[in-house]
Amino acid sequence: MNRRLKFAMPLLLVGAAALFTACNPVATLNGTTNLNGLKVSRNLAYGPDTRNVLDIYAPQKASNNPVVLFIHGGSWNNGSKDQYVFAGDSLARAGYVTAVMSYRLAPKNPYPDYIKDAALALKWLQDNAAQYGGNGQRLYVVGHSAGAFNAVDVVDTPGWLPDAGVKAGTVRGVVGIAGPYDYDFREFPSKTAFPAGADPANIMPSRNVRSDAPPNLLLVAANDTTVDPSNGVKMEAALKAAGVPHTYTVLPGLNHITIVGALSRNLTFLGGTRKAVLDFLAAQERR
Repeated sequence: MNRRLKFAMPLLLVGAAALFTACNPVATLNGTTNLNGLKVSRNLAYGPDTRNVLDIYAPQKASNNPVVLFIHGGSWNNGSKDQYVFAGDSLARAGYVTAVMSYRLAPKNPYPDYIKDAALALKWLQDNAAQYGGNGQRLYVVGHSAGAFNAVDVVDTPGWLPDAGVKAGTVRGVVGIAGPYDYDFREFPSKTAFPAGADPANIMPSRNVRSDAPPNLLLVAANDTTVDPSNGVKMEAALKAAGVPHTYTVLPGLNHITIVGALSRNLTFLGGTRKAVLDFLAAQERR
């Protein structure tokens, strides 16, 4: 490699990461995401509320492909499926029929409404994925930040899936990206996303893990200053104590935003998020 280029590359990567964090990352990513060759179906209702909608990104020739549900972050009080076109594209290009959902938001709809929405979306995919080339018996859930909380809680906590009519064994794995799995929300602005007077010990996903939960992948950003990395440590300990298969990975050089940005096909140079997610999903498909 040219000597100047060799020493310039780290600076370029740092600059790109800084730019991605500083400007509007959603507009940047979605504006450069090319959906040509994918079948995209938008605003499909999975429940009765106006927020109970999802978009499906499917490979052009999908037939009986595994299905991924992606859940957005936003402190449970903002965010939308429309901001994560890049996630739908990235996972669909790897062969997964991918549903990117919106859900009811706090404070109007505090916990557990948004968890029930995730379960309802999984039930809808179980029953309807075949229409879009997916196998409704091979479901996975991926979430970022608050969405990682939703993903891990709906899959690992007893009750949510069977109560929604999702059959045992249908959800084969869950990926949490920079999720707040074990924290005292009463000390943070996000307390409005939970019922008044609620005890975190009765709500946090780490406190009530079912022993028959499917494999988990926990991805933590080494430079996360939004969600303390201790959340991942505590969640891993809970999975270990319950005997649930899991992988815990700290991704160097990434922060709370760039860790999900690196899921995009266009930003894999930022870090290993996309590879870690796809490797995990492929491993479950081989089981």
